[in-house]
This record gives sequence, structure tokens and C-alpha cells, in this order.
Amino acid sequence: MIPDLNEPEWLRLARGLSTAEVSDALDYYELPGSALGIRPVAGPARIFGLAYTVRFAPIDHAQPGTVGDFIDRLQPGTVAVLDNGGRMDCTVWGGILSRLAAHKHIAGTVVHGVCRDTAEADEAGYPLYARGAFMRTGKDRVQVQAYEEAVTLGDVRVSPGDLLIGDADGLVVVPRERMQQVLSKALETRALEGRILEAALNGMPLAEARRQFGYHTLQRSPDRLTAPS
Repeated sequence: MIPDLNEPEWLRLARGLSTAEVSDALDYYELPGSALGIRPVAGPARIFGLAYTVRFAPIDHAQPGTVGDFIDRLQPGTVAVLDNGGRMDCTVWGGILSRLAAHKHIAGTVVHGVCRDTAEADEAGYPLYARGAFMRTGKDRVQVQAYEEAVTLGDVRVSPGDLLIGDADGLVVVPRERMQQVLSKALETRALEGRILEAALNGMPLAEARRQFGYHTLQRSPDRLTAPS
């Protein structure tokens, strides 16, 4: 997602949020979103953009399809989200794609599976997240099954247009229809945690600072706080 001069303040500020802060906000609303096993493998460890989804399947030898031609469909600022079923034995993203994506100003690529040619992604300064790296090609092993349909990253569902945020700790997915709500909560929590830290640095016992600013309720919505145990 390329910054827009007319974008709302909450979205502009949200570009600086960490995955931990967004994960806590997702917990507050009891939403999934922390993509287990997906981590930065090359390029800058930062992604912020809306998902363009691609789902792969094992090759149909009767009617084989493509692996990487979808790069021509991607718009600047989007995140390519590639669901290869978590496969670790063959790749669906390599060096040519990293260089082209960097040239097209794509925000990054996230693979439920593995990628290769990580040195080229590093050289291009292109953010690449996956379960890992492995050199064997997906050509003649997998093919594109669907574009712009719901896919999975680890244990998280990703729909077209959902927001992906990645940093050194991993990746979170925010449903598009809840984006403002979740990011606004994350910004609110960041501000409160800043006040807790400031109070503690100024001599207040941490336990007291946490109690005073409601630290232990930051990840719990009012409904969860009042629900019977």
C-alpha cells in the first residue's frame, strides 16, 4: 500500500505499528491474524500493504498451468500472498520475480511455503516472507489454481484486500472490514504502554504503573472482561 497524501491520520500513523502491537489489538477483538511459521527471509523486514492472493496446486499434467506469470497483475503497493499449501519441497518465488516486483514497487511477497534466490531479493531490497528458503523450482511441480480468492498463511485465512503487516517478529493479517477498528486500538494501546514506560522510568514501580494505566486489560475487550468464568 503506497502512502496516499489524502489517507486518514489513523492509517498514516498505523504504518509505524509493530506486529506485536497489531497482534494485541487482534486479540482484543478475538480475531485471528498472527501467521504462525511465516517469517522474514530476505530483503527489508517490513511489509505494509493490501493482499493480492494466489493459490497454487500440484501440477495437472493433462493441462499444466503457469507458476509466476501473475506478476503482471500486481499493482504498486500491494502484497503478493502466495499459498503453496505450506510445501517445503519446491518454490513459487525466485530472483526474477523479486527484481521485477521491486521494479514495480510491490510492497512485498508472502509465501505459505518456501522461496529461493534470497540473495537477489536482498540485492533488490525487496521484502520476502515465507516459511523458509529452498532452491528447488516449483516448475512442473505446481501451478496457479486461483487468483483473488481466500487463501491461508499458516493458520490464518487471507482474503483479497486484507492488510498485511510484517516486521522482524513475523506477520499479521488484519481483515479489511475491521482494519480501522483494529489499527486504532493498536495505536491506543501503544500510547498507553508509552505512558506506563514513562511512569516506570520516572520511578513508579512497574506493578503500580501497570495497574494505574490498566495494562492487564489491554488485550481484553469489555465483553471478555464481564463474561462468566
